[in-house]
Amino acid sequence: MRLRLTAMKHVAILNFRYGNFDDHCAYLLREIAAIWKENGVEVTVLHGPTPNVRADLVISHVDLTIVPMDHIAYLRQFPKALNGPVVDISKRFISNHVLRSWEEFEGPVIAKANLNCAGVKEARFAARGLMPKDRAEPFTDYQIFESPAEVPAEYWRDRNIVIEKFLPERDGDEFCLRTWVFFGDKETNSLSYANEPIIKSSKVVRRVSIPDEVPDALRARREELGFDYGKFDYAVVDGEVVLYDANRTPSLGAFSREKYMPTIELLASGLEGFFQ
Repeated sequence: MRLRLTAMKHVAILNFRYGNFDDHCAYLLREIAAIWKENGVEVTVLHGPTPNVRADLVISHVDLTIVPMDHIAYLRQFPKALNGPVVDISKRFISNHVLRSWEEFEGPVIAKANLNCAGVKEARFAARGLMPKDRAEPFTDYQIFESPAEVPAEYWRDRNIVIEKFLPERDGDEFCLRTWVFFGDKETNSLSYANEPIIKSSKVVRRVSIPDEVPDALRARREELGFDYGKFDYAVVDGEVVLYDANRTPSLGAFSREKYMPTIELLASGLEGFFQ
């Protein structure tokens, strides 16, 4: 593919100071950046705030739920900062269905981690003494309860756990998960089916592309949250959009680079819109 840029550009990618951008992470942005490089774009990967770096555009790619304050301040030094406003992607911040007590709702609920990706990244850094000790225990065992009254009392007290209304999308006996991936004005949207209510890549039995079915309410939510690049996992239940997860550092997941290349090239072309 060939990008349509009027002049040579320099893009900086800001990672967490203790994070990485290596092959084993399979970050989608790493593959997108490779396309940019092939088109003559200078790409600099930054590991935390780095002095004396000048770029036309910086992308916040901090793989933590909450971006540290010094990283936020650093982003503001650049003429364009993609995902700059996306500081907090915790469930308490992005979800409209978190419950505060068992008295608020009657019906099935799900217990999940407040932090993104079950808090696994924060737990790894906490184990190395690089984050507070209260982040040392991820919550990977998502659980569904028939009612809020069945949720253990300690879950309600634990700030690392959220209790949400359980609002699954169904198609007959199958459960559905919609995934919207976007970079600027370029996007893909897909619908996955599984036989289990908690849908992971390994549980998907089939997946179809639905490019023209991104709800206006979800686009509005993206604008509210300030996302330029990312992935939203969501559902449509009784006509209402239910946002499950918002991710500023998506990975290839179960896809191989070769299989996902058309999407990578499409998203890479989204860079053009930020320089028009």
